[in-house]
Amino acid sequence: MSAPSRAAPPSPASSDLPAKPARPVVIVVDDDPALLRALEFSLGLEGFRVRAYGSGIDLLADAVAIEDACLVLDYRLPGLDGLALLYRLRQRGWRGPAVLMTSHPTARLRAAAAAAAGIIEKPLVSDDLLDWIRAASRPSGSSPPASISG
Repeated sequence: MSAPSRAAPPSPASSDLPAKPARPVVIVVDDDPALLRALEFSLGLEGFRVRAYGSGIDLLADAVAIEDACLVLDYRLPGLDGLALLYRLRQRGWRGPAVLMTSHPTARLRAAAAAAAGIIEKPLVSDDLLDWIRAASRPSGSSPPASISG
């Protein structure tokens, strides 16, 4: 005589569960591997999905859509600087939030970036970048600040 089979407990229908909000996507482009890994790790701990690239060329070559992403770009990138990369993305129709990270930004760079992106100064010694990303990732919240001196 075989043992009666037990039915698995009923699982809730997917429509019965509240939808989990998607984690905001942050794309980080920096040619410093240590900083790239550190940002990927720390932003991941803060609940962001992070995609990391070592150059602007790598990001442009990736077929993954960046429609709902916040960009964090190093200004001094090999081949294509962060501002030039941002202009290329804008030419392709991308209109998301972006911030340039740089040391000692000149008045000329600030003026050039003013309409396209925020600027955060390196070294990253406070939560300014995280605060900027949080503000930029809000669906209908306030705009992130244009410039933050670290």
